[in-house]
Amino acid sequence: MNRKRYFIAGFAVFISFQILDYIVHTIILAGAYSALTDVWRQDMASLTWMMPVLSLIFSFFITYIFIKGYEDRGILEGIRFGIIIFIVTQGLGVFYEYAVYPLPFSIIAQWFLYGLVEFIIAGCLLSLIYKEWAPTEDIEGLEK
Repeated sequence: MNRKRYFIAGFAVFISFQILDYIVHTIILAGAYSALTDVWRQDMASLTWMMPVLSLIFSFFITYIFIKGYEDRGILEGIRFGIIIFIVTQGLGVFYEYAVYPLPFSIIAQWFLYGLVEFIIAGCLLSLIYKEWAPTEDIEGLEK
């Protein structure tokens, strides 16, 4: 395993998750969340530090899984990986949350759709970072 690529890919996935989660949860869904203040934990603000820490760990785990199954099939491999890892890790779970918590289905549907997009983007990043680049040739025809 190329450790340099592994760390670059893991951090790229982590950064993409942080940016996209901010856009989805702080901007897009903020109004919907504020209407459900009685559903959320009273001490949630004191526990939000856990989210980026867990996201960092998760990002490196899924990067490792991607590397172990890497087939060098291009961006479609990244899309496929993003869809599969999303469904296995979170996609079905959002519907469990609908069954357990008094959340409107509109939020569950948005969590599912936005989450799917996030994971597809992460998979695409992984496929681009792990793409086997063809060797370049210099002026004399020698490989660099």
